[in-house]
Amino acid sequence: MDWLSVLPPLVAIIVVIWKKEVILALLSAVFISELLLASQHHSNAIFRAFIGFIERIISVVSSGSNARILIFSLLIGALLAYIRDSGGVTATVDKLVNKGIAKSKRQVGALTMFTGMVIFIESNLSVLTAGILSRDLFDKFKMSRARLAYIIDSTSAPVCILVLLNGWGAYVLALLNNYELGQSSVSILWGSVTFNFYAIIALLMVVYTVITDRVHGPLKTVELALNSDNAVSTGIQSSELIQHSSLLKKSIVDHSKDSLHAVSQYTLSQEISQETMIPATKARFMLVPLLTMIFGMFFFMYWSGNGDITLGDGSKSVLYATSLAVAVSYLLLRFSKRFEHQKLVKIGFKGMGELLPLVTIVLFSLTLGASLKELGTGYFIAGVVGEYLPLILVVPMLFLVGAVISFSTGTSWGTFAILIPIGVPLIQALGLPPSLVIAAILGGGIFGDHCSPISDTTCVSAIASGCDLLEHVKTQMPYALFGGVLTLIAYIIASIIMI
Repeated sequence: MDWLSVLPPLVAIIVVIWKKEVILALLSAVFISELLLASQHHSNAIFRAFIGFIERIISVVSSGSNARILIFSLLIGALLAYIRDSGGVTATVDKLVNKGIAKSKRQVGALTMFTGMVIFIESNLSVLTAGILSRDLFDKFKMSRARLAYIIDSTSAPVCILVLLNGWGAYVLALLNNYELGQSSVSILWGSVTFNFYAIIALLMVVYTVITDRVHGPLKTVELALNSDNAVSTGIQSSELIQHSSLLKKSIVDHSKDSLHAVSQYTLSQEISQETMIPATKARFMLVPLLTMIFGMFFFMYWSGNGDITLGDGSKSVLYATSLAVAVSYLLLRFSKRFEHQKLVKIGFKGMGELLPLVTIVLFSLTLGASLKELGTGYFIAGVVGEYLPLILVVPMLFLVGAVISFSTGTSWGTFAILIPIGVPLIQALGLPPSLVIAAILGGGIFGDHCSPISDTTCVSAIASGCDLLEHVKTQMPYALFGGVLTLIAYIIASIIMI
């Protein structure tokens, strides 16, 4: 199969660029992957590929961890709908502004970044909390949702891989524990923090963006369009801007309750529910569910790890914490006597429906990853490192190969699982610095993940920020590539010095 194994991800990339349609790209890539697999064992490959395509989706959904990701993604839609329709978002924005915590673009950006960094226990939780908290603050200060998606995406994974007191650290530690390297796996892993140049550079670029309030490349184009009188931007941000402009010309009574992406409510003098005027609302309708989700995540990580938070199950914990937050939000609204049970059920399902396209993308991304794993795409790409590279290029090439695998498969953890068994023998055979090699593999996985339109983290960042997925990929890509180039140079220099 060899080189043909890279065909599915290449097709996905080409279709995304050509048609600007992620679901079609993923469907095409999965079918081609299944076609290649079927051609190895069956004569009627097209028919078998069709059956294999369906069965692959079933097997992905049947996996407990994958099912939890999908359910959690749907529940986030219900949670977002509850805190939006309750008026809690507007009340929280007003409270933060009145308290002087978010009086400027820099303060809003710093609050978003700080929230993402503090919640280092799980990347998806970090993204969701920071995104949900900051969406309307970004709207208020006329910063694009694409900027929000960039900040939360480029904060979550880098922080998680640098702090390591979480599921990320436990996972990599488990991979390293299979080998004898002359020093403890823990010391090697902690030593990698200093050499994880991409994660450090990615965080520094976020700090630069927040402090200077400057954006570049496609992200600058999006922001200029947003602040233009005739702005026509893409995705949810554009939809809100157009609807907002229209509403200002009409009476509040004409507010469209069925709009898919409702206009941010901070601009109205009073909170408007989906059907009636709500008098005054409370910030607790947003803050209590969010805090429940955060502290619930810590508790469930501790509980599922039998008292060791670093051994906790991330996929279980984030689902349990999100479910608890939805339940708390429902009870808060129900006992406030502003919403009947039937109305809350309708709001919840409507919120889930709004996220269904992105949840479908997550499903097909997971399906493609599973299909490519059986096809052996990752291992083939890893093989390009070869046996005849100059010694000082081994570490930079591991970083690049990690980026390509992660970009092609949409998974950083899967990249770690493929490359660590390849990198560790190189450490043993060639006497390479262990922490430097491991850092290059981890950084490459995150770099590719940041660039990939089929990464679940990329999808969740789009969900949390309310940004169009392709717009998020397009606007974050230059930042990730710039960081990747600097990182590659850093690994070359470090290899010259240390090897």
